[in-house]
Amino acid sequence: MIHMYKIGVVGERDAVLAFLALGMTVKSVESPEEAIRAVDSMAREGYGLIFLTETMAKDMEETLNRYKNQMLPAVILIPGSRGSLGIGLAKIRENVEKAVGVDILSEK
Repeated sequence: MIHMYKIGVVGERDAVLAFLALGMTVKSVESPEEAIRAVDSMAREGYGLIFLTETMAKDMEETLNRYKNQMLPAVILIPGSRGSLGIGLAKIRENVEKAVGVDILSEK
């Protein structure tokens, strides 16, 4: 039997509303504290994937670290309504380097 996980999106209203059209659960938040509660709630409810805007994630290091080494949920950072802060790409680069032993995403 295949288990289907829910997908959630947490972030500022302007950045997350479009995800409703894709059938994802959207939590519009106005502060990192609200975002922490939303991410923790989705994790308890069994979400497999949570997209989180970088705008909120920049002040949620402890929460991100809590889910970093867990299989589920996968917390993926996406640009906020004002564009990318580079945090998501830095996290991807860090994980790839840890997996393969070298930074293959470097532009050098």
